[in-house]
Amino acid sequence: MLIVGKDKGLIAKLKGDLSKSFDMKDLGPTQQILGMKIVRERTSKKLWLSQEKYIERVLERFNMKNAKTVNTLLASHLKLSKKMYPKSESRLPQIASFAIYVPRDEQFSPLKQTDVLSNAQKAIAQLFAPQLAALGNITLNEFNSFEDVLKVYEPGSPGFLKYPTPHVIREEKSAWMSDEEFGRETLAGLNPVCITGLKEFPPTSKLDPKIYGDQSSKITREHIQNQLDGLSIEEAMKVNRLFILNYHDIVMPYAWKVNMSHSKIYASRTVLFLQKEGTLKPIVIELSLPHPDGDQLGAISKVFTPAEKGVEGALWQIAKAFVAINDSGVHQLLSHWLRTHASVEPFVIATHRQLSVLHPIYKLLHPHFRDTMHINALARQAVLNAGGIVEKTVFPGPLSMELTSIAYRDWAFPDQALPAELVKRGVAVEDPDTKHGVRLLIEDYPYAVDVLEIWSAIKNWVQEYTSLYYKSDDMIQKDIELQAWLKEVREVGHGDKKDEPWWPKMQTHQELVDSLTIIIWTASALHAAVNFGQYPYGGFAPNRPGMSRRLIPEPGTPEYEELKLNPVKGYLKTITPQFQTLIGISALEVLSTHTSDEIYLGQRETLLNGQWTKKQ
Repeated sequence: MLIVGKDKGLIAKLKGDLSKSFDMKDLGPTQQILGMKIVRERTSKKLWLSQEKYIERVLERFNMKNAKTVNTLLASHLKLSKKMYPKSESRLPQIASFAIYVPRDEQFSPLKQTDVLSNAQKAIAQLFAPQLAALGNITLNEFNSFEDVLKVYEPGSPGFLKYPTPHVIREEKSAWMSDEEFGRETLAGLNPVCITGLKEFPPTSKLDPKIYGDQSSKITREHIQNQLDGLSIEEAMKVNRLFILNYHDIVMPYAWKVNMSHSKIYASRTVLFLQKEGTLKPIVIELSLPHPDGDQLGAISKVFTPAEKGVEGALWQIAKAFVAINDSGVHQLLSHWLRTHASVEPFVIATHRQLSVLHPIYKLLHPHFRDTMHINALARQAVLNAGGIVEKTVFPGPLSMELTSIAYRDWAFPDQALPAELVKRGVAVEDPDTKHGVRLLIEDYPYAVDVLEIWSAIKNWVQEYTSLYYKSDDMIQKDIELQAWLKEVREVGHGDKKDEPWWPKMQTHQELVDSLTIIIWTASALHAAVNFGQYPYGGFAPNRPGMSRRLIPEPGTPEYEELKLNPVKGYLKTITPQFQTLIGISALEVLSTHTSDEIYLGQRETLLNGQWTKKQ
C-alpha cells in the first residue's frame, strides 16, 4: 500500500491504526510502484517516475533492444500543442473528477456524494491492496487458475480490501460455465434486451456487400439439426423455438481495427434453442473475422457446437467467452450508456430550460431524472473518456465512442416503448386477449415478465396524473411550455434527428401519455434493469470478460497444445488479464451499488415522507 501525504504525523497515525487490524511491515520510503521507479530530488522538491526497466523488457521481448534510438518520432523542429487543434476538449485531472461542474439543482445530494466517494475509495483500495498482489504463485498480471480468481473475493460477507462475492458464484462456483446458465443470462442477466427471434436460416447480414463482401452466415443445417428435439429448422422457427444473439453486423466493421491492437475480437452469431422445459440453450456459435486480403472479400468464419470434454470442450467455452465479450461491450455502450444515459440527457436539460418548476410535467418527470446529469458528467470525465475505464476494460477500446455514435443513428424514440420493443425483437406476439396485449414466446423470461408489469403501472400512473391537468387535446396544443419543451428536445438535444418522421407531434393527450411513459420507463426501470445487475454477473470476470488478448488458437500452435493440456489456463490467457480485470470489477461494484438515499418507483422524497403510494 502506498501512503502519500503532507503531514508525517497523520501518516504515522494511519500506519499505526492499520497495524492494529492487519499484519503489516513498514518498507520505508517508496522506491517503486506498479513497475515505476520513484526518484526523489529533495533539494528541488521534485519527484520523478521512471519506467525504464519496463521499456527495456518490452524492447527485449520484441528483439528491439539494440535498435537505434531517437529522441522523438517527429522531426526535432516540430512542436505539438493542443492549440493546433482548437476543438480539443479541456479536461480536469482524474484526481479532481468529483469537482466537475454540474448545475446546482442536478448535483448529487451530500449523502449521495459521500456514498459515491466512499465506494470509489474502497474500490481503489481493493484494486491496489497488497493482498491482491500476493494471491499466490502467479505470473505477472495473470491468473493461473479459477482458484486464483476466487481468492479475490471474501467468502461469505465481504471484508475490508476484498470484493464481495458476485451472485453468479455464490451457490456454485462453476455453474457459470454451463450452457444453461449462458442461456439464462440472455433472459435474466445484465443485458437481457438483445436476444431476438430467429426468422430466417441461415442468418443474413445487412452490411453493404460492396464494402464488406459476402457476410452471410456459415452455419449449416448439419450444425444444429440434431439438437432440435426432432423438429426441422423450419418447424422450430415456425413454433418460435429458435432465437439468436446477433452481434455480427455491429462488430464486423471494427474487427480489423480492434485486432490491430492488443485486444482481439470476433463478430459473433449465437443461435439458441427453447427446450421443452422452457429454458434456452446455445446450440451453435459462429465467430467471424474480415478476410485477411480485404473487407470486400467477405468474412472468414469458425463454427462451434456444444462440447463438454477435451479440446472441443475448451474451444466451446472460449467461443462462449467471445460472445460474452461482445455482449458486455454492447451492454455497456449501447444498452446502458446510449439508451438510458445519453439519450435521456436532452430531456433532462429541456425540462429545466423550458418547464417551470411548478409545471405539472416538470413535477412528474423531475424525480426520474435524479442524479442523471451528475452521473453523465462523471462518466464523460473518468469512465468514457479517452484512456478511461471503458477503453481499458471493454472490447472496442479506443473505438468505444465511435461505435456508440454510429449505433445512435438507429436510435428512435418510439422504439423504446413497451410492449412494441418486445414484439419488434421477436420475443413476443400481439395478443389482445392477454393482460398487456402481448404473449411472450419465452414464458420464463424474467426481464420481460417484470417489465410488462412495470410499464403498465407507469403508463396507468401517467394517464391518471396528466388527466388531472389536461381535460382536452386543445389544452395540450396551447401549452406553450410543453410545446417548447418538445421543440428543444427534438431540434437541440437530439438535433441530429430533428427531421425524423417518428417524433410525436404533441397534439393529443395520448401522444403526451405515450411520450412521458417512454421517458420515465427509460430513466428508471430500464436503467435499473441494465445497471444493477452488472456486479452480480460481471463481477466474476471469467463469466463476463470485457476483452480478449488473443484469437482462438489454431491446431499445431503452442497455444493450442497448451489449451489441450490445461484448458483453464488457456481460457484465462485468452480473456482480460488480471489488472484490467480488477479495474473492471472495481468499476462494476461502484456502478451496481445502491446509495443510502436511493429513491424507488412509487416514492417521493418530498411527499408523505417518501411514501408516494402510502394510502394504497
